[in-house]
Amino acid sequence: MRQKSLKLIISFSTTNDALFCDSLCMNNSIKGRLIPVPREISAGCGHAYMTEPENKEEILKLFEDNEVMYEEMRIMLY
Repeated sequence: MRQKSLKLIISFSTTNDALFCDSLCMNNSIKGRLIPVPREISAGCGHAYMTEPENKEEILKLFEDNEVMYEEMRIMLY
């Protein structure tokens, strides 16, 4: 069984926003990946982005600069 650790989970209302987040993070060397939305979080599109919690401020800045909309951003065990 995989060991759970704290992760930053970001949910989106649209698939386009989730894909744009994935592309932005990849282009800015932020490691992470798209995942199905965990049960504890609700999201309109069913996709979420998972990365390390220390990337939160950098991602918030990217979202502000690129007008990315997200539903929820939460640090949780995953």
